[in-house]
This record gives sequence, C-alpha cells and structure tokens, in this order.
Amino acid sequence: MISLIKKLIPDWLYKRVQSPYHFLLACLGALLYRFPSRSIQVVGVTGTKGKTTTTELVASILEEAGMKVALASTLRFKIGAKSMRNLHKMTMPGRFFMQRFLRQAVERGCRWAVIEMTSEGVAQWRHLFIDLDALIFTNISPEHIESHGSFEKYLQAKLALGRALANSPKKHRAIIVNKDDARGIDFLSLPIPNKYPFSISQATSYETRDDGVSLTFEGVRIISSLRGLFNIYNILAAASLASAFGISPQTIKRGIERVGAVRGRVEFVKIDQRQTTNDQRHKAQNFDVVVDYAHTPDSLEKLYQAFDDRRKICVLGNTGGGRDKWKRPEMGRIADSYCEHIILTNEDPYDEDPLEILNQMKEGIKNKPFEIVLDRREAIKKAITLAKISRLNLDKGERKNIIVLVTGKGTDPYIMGPKGSKTPWDDATVVREELEKVPQ
Repeated sequence: MISLIKKLIPDWLYKRVQSPYHFLLACLGALLYRFPSRSIQVVGVTGTKGKTTTTELVASILEEAGMKVALASTLRFKIGAKSMRNLHKMTMPGRFFMQRFLRQAVERGCRWAVIEMTSEGVAQWRHLFIDLDALIFTNISPEHIESHGSFEKYLQAKLALGRALANSPKKHRAIIVNKDDARGIDFLSLPIPNKYPFSISQATSYETRDDGVSLTFEGVRIISSLRGLFNIYNILAAASLASAFGISPQTIKRGIERVGAVRGRVEFVKIDQRQTTNDQRHKAQNFDVVVDYAHTPDSLEKLYQAFDDRRKICVLGNTGGGRDKWKRPEMGRIADSYCEHIILTNEDPYDEDPLEILNQMKEGIKNKPFEIVLDRREAIKKAITLAKISRLNLDKGERKNIIVLVTGKGTDPYIMGPKGSKTPWDDATVVREELEKVPQ
C-alpha cells in the first residue's frame, strides 16, 4: 500500500503526508486495542547500542522475580513462554503491531512488557499511546543521520521517549540513565520524578575475560557469559532498573546469570556437534567465529576492542539506500586499525550499487590487506578459509588467537536488494554451514 502511494504521488507530497498518516495509524491502533499499556507495566529501552541485550537482561530478571513478561526487540517477540523471531526487518513494526502485541500480552496474563524503542519508530509515532512506567537510556552516537537530518534531531527523537515517560499517567515513573555517556545529562534533566543514573564506577572490581564478564553490584558478585566492557554497561542498566523497582540483588544476579549468548550479539558460532563424527569433534575448529550486529562506527570499534588480544579476520559491509553514507569510509578506517585482514562484502544495498558502497568503505583502508567479495556467503567462506590457513601456519600455542568477526547483520532475516527485493538470510546459519564444509 505504502509502496503504491509513493509511486503515485510526488516525493515532496509523500513526505508532507507521511507523518500525519503514521500519527493517525497510532491513534487508530490504540483505540482498536483499547489502550493496553494502561493494564501492564511497560519498560522502554532506547539508545544507539545495547538495546537488544539490555531488553533480554531486564526480561530475564523480571521472570526470575516471578513475573510473567512480554518482550519486543530487534531479535524477537515473546509473550510468556511463547517466542518468535522478529522477521519484520524493523524493531517497532507499524500497522497497529505494537498495540496488538501489548493487548495480547495483557490477555495472556503478562504483568510486564519490555520494549526496545527506536528513533525511527518514534519518527513514525509508533510509541504514541504506549504509557511507560520506565525508560532505560543506554548510550548515543551518530546513526540514522540521513533519515533524521542531523545528530541533534536523532537525539531529540530519543528524548521524545523521555518526554513521553514524563507525561505518562503511570504512578512510579523511573528513568535509568547511563551517566557516563556525554548526553546522559539531557535525559537526567527531564521532569521525571524518579531518576537512577548508573556508571561503570558502580561496578566495583569488574573484570572482562575471554569467557565473559564479572562485576559486583550492590554487594553481590555477578558472573556473566556475556563478553566485552559494553556488556558490563548493559548489565548495569538492567540491574539498575530492577533495583529501582525493588527487586533484590540476589534475584538480579540470578536473572542476569541465566542469560547466555544473545543471538547476533557477540555470538560465537561453532560446528553443530550433533552433525559431526567423533573424529571431526576430535579435530574441532581451533579458531573462533563471532557474528555481531555492530553496524555503527562506535559499536564496531568497541567489538574489535573486546578482542584486542586476538588476530582478527574481519567481514563487514554497509547499508545502502542512501543511509548514513558518512560512516562508510569510517567503518573502513576502524577495520584498518584493528583487523589483520579485511573482507568487504554485501550487506543491504537496497537500490544502490553494492560495489560503490564498498568502494566508499575502502577509502578508509590504508595499511591492511583487504579484498572485496560481493557475495556474502563467499566472503564468509573466504574468511573461514583464511583462518584455517593462518592457524596451520602458526605455532601451536598461538593457534587459538585467531578470530573471524562477521559484522553488520546479526540476526537480520533478509538481505535487502533493489526494488524491495529481499533474500532470506541468517549470518550464524551460513557461518555454521561453511564451517562444516572446511576440512578440520
């Protein structure tokens, strides 16, 4: 329907009517589903990075506290025990989806809903009439600049969620803010009665290790299999929210520790042991492959820093469709700074020439060997083969230092091509298939 309208009317007119159209849909959705957020406690999670993992952590803590929980994120939609993968290629789907989701959660007895909330969802009024009890702000860095017009407008879209919380009719309104972020002060300045800033300084004796992180929160030691300093921040965000609503430190600990790897977020991919022979298991891969959603310069750099002691073979691309062209050479520069070998590949070209996207990325690569492999499967296969060859050429003690990092898509279910075409895709599945093909 939208595609047809875009073809029939001039671009300037479409842009003029787009916002009222989405506003009307939001109003109709709330009316049709009878304002379900009034009957359930709702936590919004916003920011540039860490939203999906923080959403998973909050839901796990609430479930550990005995609550029935609904969850909506880039990764999945979950109501109670029933979970389904998010195949919408957007975090907050439109056409009444969010209101319908909340009504279903209420009807199935959920007491809490945890919702990942995005600036583009806000721009299309998809947060309207979702009465928040709490909002978590993780961090902010430039993203979606073309669609919003500037970083300041992007920030204002995030702050609109804070203003929605300030105007919410809910009684115990709380905002949980990463005060280590330079723009955290903007969220703490909002007229919200209960403010809970968090900082890395709260995580006494924190530690990042190859097998995860550990920290002490409110006197309780938490050991998590999530990796990287950024996940300590995600844990602090979720723990601070739970503490604000009276959940005990021991319950918080159990809830966090039961969250294993979040799909598409620093996800270590291995050969499926059920499909291999005993001999193959004996020769198991001596290098790691990680799939991660990192698609902004800041998230990419933090991921690479998390594996600073590893020799990195990096597979990355960039989104087309006119989205954030400024970051293409910057992504190349970051890969050049951290990776031993770089493979540039297709991500979501939309109607742009995929080779031109990658040519813009390569402008940032000055020192490291790189190659362009347009076919994403072939690029992954090439990286795994390089890792295998490199492992064989290393001394025995160094072999486990090699890591292949496949970034940009995470759990994205499609590769988006020209004229709205989409090819079913899953990075982790493709990695696993290619690992099984390589002689061990």
